[in-house]
Amino acid sequence: MTTITNSKEEAPVVKEQDVVPLRNRVKEYGVKAGMSILNQTKLITATSELLRNLLKYGGGGRVIIESVSNGRDNGVRVTFIDNGPGIADISLAMKDGYSTGKSMGLGLPGTKRLVNEFDIKSELGNGTTVTITKWKNG
Repeated sequence: MTTITNSKEEAPVVKEQDVVPLRNRVKEYGVKAGMSILNQTKLITATSELLRNLLKYGGGGRVIIESVSNGRDNGVRVTFIDNGPGIADISLAMKDGYSTGKSMGLGLPGTKRLVNEFDIKSELGNGTTVTITKWKNG
């Protein structure tokens, strides 16, 4: 099924103070999509984790927030783009318990479990792009 973007905005993420306004914007998109509080919370939690990664490992970057629909459901797609060092081994990074930062965060696998769609692309020396989608009914 084709996914259609209904509205879209982009914002830079360069410092910790950028996180809360972006989380709030993502929540607004979730509310507009008609998501339950539970699905909004999952989306915001996933967004928070990926924003922290963007700052900590990618040195900042940019985020694209989109309101999307696929004909039967509405949702929110968020793309996180950095120009950091990239991830050497994505399959290792996607394993539960793996951390390069000694953190107790959700990590990438925990984040993936919170959303309906999760895509990661990374190239050493050229950064990482993570795209998540949370559907209203998912």
